[in-house]
Amino acid sequence: MGEKKVLAILGSPHKAGATASMLDYTCKEAMLHGWHVDRINLYEKQIAFCSGCRSCLRTKKCVLDDGITEIARLLKHCDVVILAAPTYWANVPAVVKNMFDRLLGVAMEETKTFPKPRLSPKQRYILLTACNTPFPFSSLCGQSSGAVHAMREFFKTAGMKCSGKFVFSGAAGRSELPGSLKRKLEKCWAKTGAE
Repeated sequence: MGEKKVLAILGSPHKAGATASMLDYTCKEAMLHGWHVDRINLYEKQIAFCSGCRSCLRTKKCVLDDGITEIARLLKHCDVVILAAPTYWANVPAVVKNMFDRLLGVAMEETKTFPKPRLSPKQRYILLTACNTPFPFSSLCGQSSGAVHAMREFFKTAGMKCSGKFVFSGAAGRSELPGSLKRKLEKCWAKTGAE
């Protein structure tokens, strides 16, 4: 059995903020359990906007050769993806949405009815978001739930299975994770690593 691989993606411009802290903690848990972690910071990559040519639906790869090429390769060959993106206007930041747009043909095949997944149901994903709105309003008002929905839609359509969705509510100016959130992340990783 080969080395188990994690693709950890940071979709926040703040390397030491709440969202990054969530990703750091989850990556640390993965490494403690012997997993290899490849980490990508979307704000450090040159990724052009999708041109809408849709060639990728036929070729399974984007015609533009930039930072998305590495992400597509790692995505196809990982066992688990951890995506950490802050909540911006009840959604994900533009860099995360752009990544999804550019990975269209990698993730799905277009059919006359529903999209056909191109990734494996053996692959898992974990979603992390931080939201300035305090709980329970972060969810009740659709802030954090909107961001989680946008992330989940991509991975679900791609055919992957969810291992967990986590929200750090009331995160403004905070980078230290609450103990309860740490315990949830630890429990999630223990379960994901055993699958």
